[in-house]
Amino acid sequence: MTNPAATARRAGRREWTAFTVLLLPLLLVSMDVSVLYFAIPAITDQLAPSATQQLWIFDSYGFALSGLLITMGSLGDRIGRRKLLLIGATAFGIASVCAGYATSAEMLIAARVLLGIGGATLMPSTLALVRNLFQDDKQRGKAIAIWSGAMTGGIALGSVLSGVMLNHFWWGSVFLINVPAMLLLLLLVPVLVPEFKDPAPGRFDLLSVPLSMAAVLPVVYGLKEIAAEGFEPLYLGCLAVGLAFAYVFVRRQRTRDDAMISRALFRGRGFGAGIAFNTLAAFAVMGSAYFTTQYLQSVLGMGTLEAALWSLAPSVLIGAAAPVSAALAQKVDRGYVIAGGFALAAVGFALFSLVDTDSLWLILTGAGVLSSGVVAVMSLVSDMALAAAPAEKAGSAASLLETGTEFGGALGMAVLGSLGTAVYRSELADSEPAVRETLGGAAAAAHRIGGEAGEQVLALAREAFVHGMQYAAWGGAALLLGAAVLAAALMRGIEAPAPPAAEQADVPADGAAVPAYN
Repeated sequence: MTNPAATARRAGRREWTAFTVLLLPLLLVSMDVSVLYFAIPAITDQLAPSATQQLWIFDSYGFALSGLLITMGSLGDRIGRRKLLLIGATAFGIASVCAGYATSAEMLIAARVLLGIGGATLMPSTLALVRNLFQDDKQRGKAIAIWSGAMTGGIALGSVLSGVMLNHFWWGSVFLINVPAMLLLLLLVPVLVPEFKDPAPGRFDLLSVPLSMAAVLPVVYGLKEIAAEGFEPLYLGCLAVGLAFAYVFVRRQRTRDDAMISRALFRGRGFGAGIAFNTLAAFAVMGSAYFTTQYLQSVLGMGTLEAALWSLAPSVLIGAAAPVSAALAQKVDRGYVIAGGFALAAVGFALFSLVDTDSLWLILTGAGVLSSGVVAVMSLVSDMALAAAPAEKAGSAASLLETGTEFGGALGMAVLGSLGTAVYRSELADSEPAVRETLGGAAAAAHRIGGEAGEQVLALAREAFVHGMQYAAWGGAALLLGAAVLAAALMRGIEAPAPPAAEQADVPADGAAVPAYN
């Protein structure tokens, strides 16, 4: 018998060229997560934002992005993923110009919100179009592996690129680098990328838009603040409010025929599990990043640019992780490869537990091993989840994957960060409040005290931070080993479903997600 999936139309040069173009918005959106790391001192000097405004300059982009992912994924299925991508690219380019030439903190915050809205259209659109362009299992797996690596690399590249730009230009240049790429996107996408949309989407459920935002935003905000400030009643209340709205949102999706998130998405065995494991992978990578960035700067005493450059070193391992895992998944059961990725990431956490106050290469090796395992997992589960979703719902499927990534990252920083902070504060319980609060506060206190006494305070604080990181690393390793066992049990034997007839034919038939080159 012939495997129906094997008859799927293989992508040619045109599809791969289109895919290369789609990597542009992915890189820019992921870079914008970290592009302000070096620019904020210059922004502070020129725009003089208050402490609250400075926080919103950082966070408004991520909040707008995470809050609108579900809405934009569903909207792309209805109006067309290419059309939404072009609208988002236009908004992203305009917002970049507004941010680059902002004359006040309020204007910059508004521009960052618009950037987040544009990013929310770009992320699910690019991943959904990858699902539609590549119908052959092997080609799709390879494409999503490259997509995952580009997204991870973009976050690391953003901080370095901003540092380089600021050495030659003013702070607005870190935003204006988006404009040429978006213009290129607007020129090439209509020529190279076909349109895909649901031919029978039903009505758009407007009430689900504020419900989804009310479910996502309080939870993301609460988790981020818990990571930074601890378990305060306000932040726990935000979690409770978000979860309450999430319950209402899910209940609405389960009872309406025109639901924003189709129930058909969860009929495939690999979809729900793929989202859950993708969330766990994001938990690990962002939870570890919480410690590595502080370790390089506050423990080893590196400058921001130097730390960012060193943080690129793990990319040597990360770059090979996704392609290797995709190749392995063609020969070994995917469930076992995913379990192996989680186990490899657990080894990275174990290396973190061996770090002392002068272990540059050990922390970088641990970060590389951990991130390699995580990228392998994310590329495979993303492929499995998208393959399990109906082609006409690829936008919604991609948006759920991206939302899971946002949740997982915030949760990783909150849980592992809180564990490390608890150990840090317990070891410095007899120190003054500024020292006991954070490692950054300890460094400021040590500078104020000066001399040998100041050096001793800083040394004790650094040791306490490393001990906290070690405990968090063991916790992370235990969680990932549990995830490896679950992945081997739950994901074993899941094969990509046969594509519908419209996707198998060389000439598309009438039906779901019909591509049209206009």
